[in-house]
Amino acid sequence: MTDARRTRITIEGIVQGVGFRPFVFRLAEHHGIAGWVRNTTAGVVVEAEGDARRLASFMADLTGKAPPLAVIVSLATEEIPPQGGTAFAIRYSEGSAGPVRVAPDGDVCPDCLHELFDPADRRHRYPFITCTNCGPRYSLITAVPYDRPNTTMAPFPLCDACRTEYEDPRNRRFHAQPVACPECGPRLRLVDADDRDLPGDPVEEAAGLLSQGKIVAVKGIGGYHLAADALNDGAVRELRRRKARDEKPFALMAPDLAAVRTFAIPDAVEERLLAAPEHPIVLLRKRPGNPVSPLAAPANGYFGTMLPYAPLHHLLLRDRFTALVMTSGNLSDEPIAYRDAEARERLADIADAFLVHDREIHTRTDDSVIRVFRGNPLFLRRSRGYVPREVRLPLEIPTVLAVGAELKGTICLARGDRAVMSQHIGDLKNAATLDSLAETTAHLQGLLGITPELVAHDLHPDYLSTAFAEGMGGIRRMAIQHHHAHLASCMAENGLDGEVVGVIFDGTGYGTDGTVWGGEFLVGGYWGFRRAGHLRQVPLPGGDAAVREPIRMALSYLHDAFGAEFFDLSLPWLADVVESDRPLFLRMLERRINSPLTSSCGRLFDAVAALMGVRAEVSFEGQAAMELEALAEGSDTASLYPYALVRKNGSAEIDFRLMVRALAEDVAAGRPGEEMARAFHNTLAAAVTDLCAQIRTVEGLDRVVLSGGVFQNKLLAEGIVQALTDRGFHAYTHRLVPPNDGGLALGQAIIAGYAARKGV
Repeated sequence: MTDARRTRITIEGIVQGVGFRPFVFRLAEHHGIAGWVRNTTAGVVVEAEGDARRLASFMADLTGKAPPLAVIVSLATEEIPPQGGTAFAIRYSEGSAGPVRVAPDGDVCPDCLHELFDPADRRHRYPFITCTNCGPRYSLITAVPYDRPNTTMAPFPLCDACRTEYEDPRNRRFHAQPVACPECGPRLRLVDADDRDLPGDPVEEAAGLLSQGKIVAVKGIGGYHLAADALNDGAVRELRRRKARDEKPFALMAPDLAAVRTFAIPDAVEERLLAAPEHPIVLLRKRPGNPVSPLAAPANGYFGTMLPYAPLHHLLLRDRFTALVMTSGNLSDEPIAYRDAEARERLADIADAFLVHDREIHTRTDDSVIRVFRGNPLFLRRSRGYVPREVRLPLEIPTVLAVGAELKGTICLARGDRAVMSQHIGDLKNAATLDSLAETTAHLQGLLGITPELVAHDLHPDYLSTAFAEGMGGIRRMAIQHHHAHLASCMAENGLDGEVVGVIFDGTGYGTDGTVWGGEFLVGGYWGFRRAGHLRQVPLPGGDAAVREPIRMALSYLHDAFGAEFFDLSLPWLADVVESDRPLFLRMLERRINSPLTSSCGRLFDAVAALMGVRAEVSFEGQAAMELEALAEGSDTASLYPYALVRKNGSAEIDFRLMVRALAEDVAAGRPGEEMARAFHNTLAAAVTDLCAQIRTVEGLDRVVLSGGVFQNKLLAEGIVQALTDRGFHAYTHRLVPPNDGGLALGQAIIAGYAARKGV
């Protein structure tokens, strides 16, 4: 080769355990490239030699045709002297400094799916079929490097046929660590709660039980699901009763997109998300007259829907069910069960049978949940399929561990300009979720090789995550204000630096003044913040009881708007407040007895829902707001309620007393609920935009970040973004991490890291 050139290519990202080296090998053979490829702990290094045309084609395909589970974060090239030769080789791995990256769990690829249902294939109907392009990764890895002995496949020695595939670089199962077959791999069983085998083929018998309206616990990739026929009212009702889950929507799993379209109305973006390798749960608008039991997602306009992502799911669903309920295998407020004995014990009173296998799950990983917002995915829960992918930070920071807050628990490990968020852990309200937090922290630190210099936690002194951080002896701790962390989280994932306006709306956050914040307008950045405005504060009658009973918030807002005479209003639901309780509520509100002040936007939604008669009590967080949003989607009115912007002590306040009075009049007059709900959303969007405009006049800032759990509300978020854009603002929302507390640890990490970098 007279015009031969040689290039060293260094690739970082998720490029190990995803078939990247055999992909490079086959690509080099195709283009006539000589050289070699090998793994390092930093990624993959390639030396490629050929003429300029061949090298250019090779380089284009290297990034353009990468394996489906690969994620290239960076690619650097260096021209080196040619060495001659015509062969290309896969070399043994060598050590090198750099961040370790582990692939997330993936679905079953089309090639494996074809083999699964091919009677002539030796893996026909084998529930653990996989290759380098698909299957479990994060949930089964126990240590790095990612080799079979460091996974839960270690107890399953390869048979001769599988070893031949495993060692052949031209085979798509080359170095696929979970590879197995019926001769050498994991086995499926159908058992009762005492681990006694039930007769018959496990899949056929489990499907038969589901068809009879029974409930089956199914061991998946990252934990157990509780499955029931979604079209069977009796089965869904019984699952709710046994699981103690009164009204929270259940997730559905359908065999394919054609089945999904029979009960939901997915758009093109939603269908792409459903079919992507991550296979998240996607919120889809319900199809009118759909066949799914109304008990699956009561008082809700959406179904949380996913497609099968494990071979076992395909075997259960294909040609049998339009949809199965596939809800997390747990009791309310507990983490998802993932160990077999633990699952049989915890789910014994729920499941009629257990579809299990002997491939251990090392790391529990719940399903991810997404809704589409302005044509882009918006995470409500970031977990299986996306963890542990990195988030690129806009600046470099020291090694930091952030442990989140209380709800939607996650942790974040950050080093340099990269941050890794953990999978969803759950609400940190009991010992089980605290143990899960500790397990997740230890596992991720080990995988990533990160020993934190600093641990960040919420300002609230009573959160279990705060106690966990305090228990990490010998590491410096930093308490981060809740809403400041939300602001920084949205800034970080959007690559922002400097100062912004942060509109942070959620249910609860510990404020620097000792009150309960949640309707905040902050000005600041990673360095700190100042409170530029907030929603008018009202009492939270009964403290946490007001979170469970929105009717208490309605009483608080009515008292604030009308005074002690509000019980005389002509509101139908007021008659349900027992006469003897009325003086008690008045004393609580007037004297602030067990009634801390709150600016919470989440509690404002609760108040409006209760005031309209939508929801007096809730059985899960955000229920009243979800139902209010669903109601508002039934109207296209552009009407607004009145409100006032008030300056107090150097900051601004949105005063909704005028709105509450007008809303009470509309309720008494019988205005349609859809119109009132939509007008409330319109009013909140208008008020936010007006206050941002006031802040811009004072601060000169036109960048606004929107964060906090309230921004899971698609209707409100779209209204605010559009209104801000129309007024010349640059509005930024979440895409990579959830707006709720599931994204909070990212903000904590970059705030703490920034302070440490500055020597604070």
